[in-house]
Amino acid sequence: MPILLVVLLIAVLAFAWVSRRGSTLTRSCRWRQDRRAGADVWRCAACGALMHRPDGRAPNDCLRDHPEKAD
Repeated sequence: MPILLVVLLIAVLAFAWVSRRGSTLTRSCRWRQDRRAGADVWRCAACGALMHRPDGRAPNDCLRDHPEKAD
C-alpha cells in the first residue's frame, strides 16, 4: 500500500509539472491595447512591455523577463 501512495504522488507531481511547463499564460501580465501607439500595439499593465500584434488579438506570452522588452 505505501508503494501505491508513492507512485500516486509521483504521478500527480509529474502531471502538474507537465501541465505547468506547457502553459505560457500568466497572471502577471495584463495586456491592454494601447491605441495611442497604434491599433495593433499592446502594453502590459504589470511590467510595461510592448508587443505588436497585427491580428488584433491580445498576446498570451509574458515578457517580464524577456531581454528585448521595450519600455
